[in-house]
Amino acid sequence: MALKVKPLPRTATPSSSLTPDAAAMGPLVTPLERLQLMSPATWETVVHEWVYSLGQHARVEKFAGSGDTGLDVVAFASATDEDPWDCYQCKHYDHPLAPNEIWTELGKLVFYTYSGEYSVPRRYHLVAPQGVGTALSKLLHKPEQVRSGLLEEWDSKCRKKITSTREIVLDDEFKKHIGAFDFRIVTAVSPHTLIADLRKTPAFPSYFGGGLPERGAILTPPNELAQSETNYVRALLDAYEDRLGTPLNAPTDLAHQDLGDHFTRSRREFYSAESLREFSRDNVQPGTFESLLDEVHNGVVDVEQAQHGNAYERVLAVVKQAKVLQFTSNALIVRTHTADKGGMCHQLANELKLRWRR
Repeated sequence: MALKVKPLPRTATPSSSLTPDAAAMGPLVTPLERLQLMSPATWETVVHEWVYSLGQHARVEKFAGSGDTGLDVVAFASATDEDPWDCYQCKHYDHPLAPNEIWTELGKLVFYTYSGEYSVPRRYHLVAPQGVGTALSKLLHKPEQVRSGLLEEWDSKCRKKITSTREIVLDDEFKKHIGAFDFRIVTAVSPHTLIADLRKTPAFPSYFGGGLPERGAILTPPNELAQSETNYVRALLDAYEDRLGTPLNAPTDLAHQDLGDHFTRSRREFYSAESLREFSRDNVQPGTFESLLDEVHNGVVDVEQAQHGNAYERVLAVVKQAKVLQFTSNALIVRTHTADKGGMCHQLANELKLRWRR
């Protein structure tokens, strides 16, 4: 007897087609959601990167671990002096900060400035991936209520939690310090502000993904040779000499049409690669372009060192090899053009890492 099986209902068809990126990486995770997914240690690193990127301080340092006296990221106006300085206190919770979650940190601030462990900062910023809640936001706009709240909460939130070695009691002198403390320095930083600032830096893709921006216009070679072109241009002239058997003092000596066209293409490719170098400075971590240049060198050096009929044939063979290289591990590959690969050969010749004539 055949069993009667009720068919399962069909699932709804998605309203839009699945893109290759979505298939490979899953649904888009927004920068704000990425902040909330970070570990506390990564969060402190991101805050450190953000403060450094602001360019408002001569020195930025990150402290971590027990015994840090309540300081996470500190930034100094001077490279040598300790004052003035700003504190960026990193709090990592799965919800917006509330008043009862800051009393211990403020207790450390007033105690260690009272004991002389460090001076009063110019600003004390609370930085949390979900920002601060409404109650804390309102409280921070009322410094006197911050002071009175700290005094009220001292025994439960601070007395035994400032240091593990002893209890910190509110004696008269300490109360006087708290009474004179300017709590207007305590502010909160919106996570949206941090994201917007980091978006302008090469560090952004490392933490938030989202891909690289478009490159924009490629640099055009100027009519006159730049000083920065000296080495690779001379190397090309040497290669042309080796083919022609005729000395060449300058590109203007090139009467051979094919070689003149090759020289023009080589300059365009060199400037294309220079455009990629400039793009990398603004959009990826330092060293990314240099790593790509090393990959090109590793991919062509055997061809460069092989036997060729003349130096010009060596140039053609090396550049041809560079243009078919496949890169897989460098962030710049999504913005690298074929001309860049040829241009990087000339950059390497400019740095005397590739030699055409032997």
